[in-house]
Amino acid sequence: MIGLSFYILADTFFIANGVGSIGLTALNIVLPLWSLISGIGLMIGAGGGIKYSIQRGRNNESGANKVFTHSIVIGTVVGAIITIVGVFFSYDIVRILGADNEVIPLAGKYLKTLLSFSCVFILNNILTSFIRNDDEPNLAMIAMIVGSLSNVVLDYIFVYPLGMGMFGAALATGATPILSICILSLHFVRKKNKFKLIKCKIKLGYIRNIISLGLPSFVTEFSSGIIILLFNFTILNISNNTGVAAYGIITNIALIVVAIFTGVAQGIQPIISKSFGEGNTHDIKVIYRYGLITAVALGLSCYAISFAFSQEIVNLFNNEGDVLLSSMAVEGMKIYFIGFIIMGINIVTTSLLASISKAKESFTISILRGFLAIVPLILILPRFIGMTGVWLTIPLAEAITILIIIFVFRKTILLKN
Repeated sequence: MIGLSFYILADTFFIANGVGSIGLTALNIVLPLWSLISGIGLMIGAGGGIKYSIQRGRNNESGANKVFTHSIVIGTVVGAIITIVGVFFSYDIVRILGADNEVIPLAGKYLKTLLSFSCVFILNNILTSFIRNDDEPNLAMIAMIVGSLSNVVLDYIFVYPLGMGMFGAALATGATPILSICILSLHFVRKKNKFKLIKCKIKLGYIRNIISLGLPSFVTEFSSGIIILLFNFTILNISNNTGVAAYGIITNIALIVVAIFTGVAQGIQPIISKSFGEGNTHDIKVIYRYGLITAVALGLSCYAISFAFSQEIVNLFNNEGDVLLSSMAVEGMKIYFIGFIIMGINIVTTSLLASISKAKESFTISILRGFLAIVPLILILPRFIGMTGVWLTIPLAEAITILIIIFVFRKTILLKN
């Protein structure tokens, strides 16, 4: 998750400095579709990984292999469908997403290139999750780091020396997961590998189970894309393309922080799922507590850094020296990022519930923090306090979510049922 978000952050940096603020606006228009691809990969990977770990905890090798096979098949089919849609309809899609005549050529080119790599994005997510659940988190981490660094190098080469602009940035982002998959594939030649593709009948029950367990991860990721879309439309109504560009800087940095929290959640998931399969309640509580402490510490650190160095961070994405862009982004960052302080708690709790097969409760929290709490706030607050209302939406939504967790799901989280 961190690696995938880092791909887009790298694109944001090189597009902002190599193409300009209009390129930044185009990138932000496309982000909801990136969230869709990433969300599907996370859903299948997380859902399959949870089910796989539970089967392993019960020593069901055949069931574990069937889960992996079903996950790969689902990811390949869905990725192929998205690729076909992207190749033929990208320019129509960005027009629907709010791009004007100035932005459409850049956004359409970027989206068409990005969606052409849908299969590798999704399969990279799936393999990462299964390998992490198969007791090789280090290999998954190495693949992520190599992919992220390769993306930075290719972004620089394609955008600057080769002058390929938006197309070059998208090509770099699409190509690097292929390298990550090559590294992840080393797992299959190692003796410690415990899963493999097998010949089996594709059953709807497996698909339904994988999707239901992974749905909270999809909601968390894809809802961020829907929210970006709502924010874009709202900002265009009260500001202009510069406002969207400022929001683009903020939301792309926020995606990295969300990815860090998701990384913590994904890190504790295999242990909790395996402990759940073994019926070990004590270990579940201990690991969850460590996850919460880590998330809070990271949230406080991220907010403190962003508050103290907001101007310097914004300057990295403002090569043109746009004064209005700078002032809007700095002000927004100091308010928007308050949500980091409690966001990690909500994400880790969602992962806990999914890991112990509480799919309904996990989905409820995901849809609440990712959509239901945000929509009324973004539609109402800007009407009264303008851009300040836009920036306040996320912190308030996270606060509402944690209150619901405390008062509604406390008994379930403490495993009292």
